Amino acid sequence: MNIHEKYMLRCIQLGKKGLGTTAPNPMVGSVIVHNNQIIGEGYTSPYGGSHAEVNAINSVKDKELLSKATLYVSLEPCSHFGKTPPCTNLIIKHKISQVFIGLQDPHDKVAGKGIEKLKASGCKVTVGILEEECRIHHKRFLSFQEKKRPYIILKWAETQDGFIAPDDILRKKKPQPVWITNSYSKQLVHQWRSEEQAILVGTNTVLADNPKLTLRSWDGKHPVRVVLDKDLKIPSGFHVLDKSIKTIVFTQIDDSSKYLDGVGYELIDFSVSVAQQICSVLCKHSITSLLIEGGSKTLQTFIDANLWDEARIFKGPTTFKSGINSPKISGRLLEAKPIVSDTLSIFVND
Repeated sequence: MNIHEKYMLRCIQLGKKGLGTTAPNPMVGSVIVHNNQIIGEGYTSPYGGSHAEVNAINSVKDKELLSKATLYVSLEPCSHFGKTPPCTNLIIKHKISQVFIGLQDPHDKVAGKGIEKLKASGCKVTVGILEEECRIHHKRFLSFQEKKRPYIILKWAETQDGFIAPDDILRKKKPQPVWITNSYSKQLVHQWRSEEQAILVGTNTVLADNPKLTLRSWDGKHPVRVVLDKDLKIPSGFHVLDKSIKTIVFTQIDDSSKYLDGVGYELIDFSVSVAQQICSVLCKHSITSLLIEGGSKTLQTFIDANLWDEARIFKGPTTFKSGINSPKISGRLLEAKPIVSDTLSIFVND
């Protein structure tokens, strides 16, 4: 790893600090170097705030050093006015003469225009430093821009004998949710919820468990709740319809008199391409990442449509002997690790 790659790796490390707060903007990291020393660092502020390059430049105490410094950034600096002014303008204003970029921005308002603007000002620009690592880091943003859908993470817990939920007999004996995993795994799931923009569940999961789909074991921003309710079966008193956070309900019922104020409703055709329709609508809502927590039918719908990027599967120590089978998936095993008594396996869809 050469010195430029080391500084770009630091950009990636910084960018991760924006996970869960910057979307739909990418979580960019930036480093400013003078005489082989880092004199400024920054990462993207929560959505609507300053971009990484601006925060890095503002962190430099002696601004006179900027004209002799080099800027590193994990994604091409923007060249258009959005929530904030163009980052390229500030780079040019401070006469930063050299910029190393991890990845060109595919957004149609940027897409090389930032690079061209910097070069036109006389700045020396190098693109493609740790490009693959930057692509992985910006996977949510890139999925949204290139695939026109959110980055999709499937999550479920299954028993040793391969069940995702108990059968009706056990549910009647124990009407409360039956936990497969331990408290450490549950806390990790709440951390994941804080990192993604939205969380999705199907009707049966809501009716069986009445989940809140909020953060309770982790600090952060609640994800947008996305609920599939084809026939509007979910009673208004259930947690997912409590209007405490943004909620989107997908339904086939085209009757606004049955809609609750404060809840968003989206009409789709449940007879064809359900997963693709959901992805298209969520893009309309600028949702760049989606955590799908169940149930088995909903998860399998996305698997069968090949609309998923990661699968995070817990296996607990319990057995049900009968119940709802866990989804069937094929993918590359990226990692398997113990979470005390549970095992977490992470698959990626190559």
